[in-house]
Amino acid sequence: MERPIYQDADVALVDWRVSNELIPYEAALSDMTQRVEHLSQGAAREQVWLLEHPPIYTAGTSAQPRDLVDPDRFPLYRTGRGGQYTYHGPGQRVVYVMLDLNRRGRDVRAYVHRLESWIIDVLADFSITGELRDGRVGVWVRRPELGRGREDKIAAIGVRVRRWITFHGISLNVNPNLQHYAGIVPCGIQDQGVTSLADLGREVTMDEVDERLRVRFENNFGPTIR
Repeated sequence: MERPIYQDADVALVDWRVSNELIPYEAALSDMTQRVEHLSQGAAREQVWLLEHPPIYTAGTSAQPRDLVDPDRFPLYRTGRGGQYTYHGPGQRVVYVMLDLNRRGRDVRAYVHRLESWIIDVLADFSITGELRDGRVGVWVRRPELGRGREDKIAAIGVRVRRWITFHGISLNVNPNLQHYAGIVPCGIQDQGVTSLADLGREVTMDEVDERLRVRFENNFGPTIR
């Protein structure tokens, strides 16, 4: 197991926040941006925020217009995170991660790798093998039953860093309506699909997923408080 990326034995606990209601994307972005500002000033704890959004497409800084297949299907929000188009909606666990890399190490690539490792650990708890692919950020699952070489994305990752404070984060498909992805080319990748825990036969609750997210976060990043 890799060492958690915190350096001080007395590191402050990370605030663990869970919202059970649907949070509009713009409201969440405003809340997250404010938290990042306070964190950069030393006026707030680091935070992990678990939530769900109403259906929406978001476009990262690398999004290509051709990958927005059906622009009228859901609202579109152009955001400052990395990556291309993705979908958020009910049944998907969105995880916004606000950590201070000034203290944890100013290495964005290592940070993204640790996010990926975190999700792979969570999937393993549900007997799913998540894998990484060169040139494709996120976590993938092999689907040989659907065709030779078929791989589906189960978790997307898009981050932004401001003054070495991270925000945005991860979307993990638990049991969303996968047909809602039809209006975009997710992450600009046309020859692979998307999947979810439910699609893979794991009928688990969001609470069960949240519990494993917290345990595995603490394994990878350090202690939390709620």
